[in-house]
Amino acid sequence: QVQLAESGGGLVQPGGSLRLSCAASGSIFNFYAMGWYRQAPGKQRELVAQIAQGGTLNYADSVKGRFTISRYNGENTVFLQMNSLTPEDTAVYVCYVNPAATITVWGRGTQVTVSS
Repeated sequence: QVQLAESGGGLVQPGGSLRLSCAASGSIFNFYAMGWYRQAPGKQRELVAQIAQGGTLNYADSVKGRFTISRYNGENTVFLQMNSLTPEDTAVYVCYVNPAATITVWGRGTQVTVSS
């Protein structure tokens, strides 16, 4: 059974940075996709960034140039580096993995608040 746990959220002022981590309980081999969604009150859930099969990196237009996703295979951990944060980035960020194309495993989420 695969389990995911996020960390690294918190309160940061506009223009600041945070790095989120998502740790898996076990090794994931040749995953279909892995990445981060975010959910803010009154907004639709948004796919922020993902690492797709083959290592392709995909980003939402709203975060391109500011966010970077990476994965440490040996540690079964995915990171989301978030720079130049704005209040519109405030949301619960949720890690996910597709160990197969039709299966999704979710983390519990971590709160990111951007405010002065």
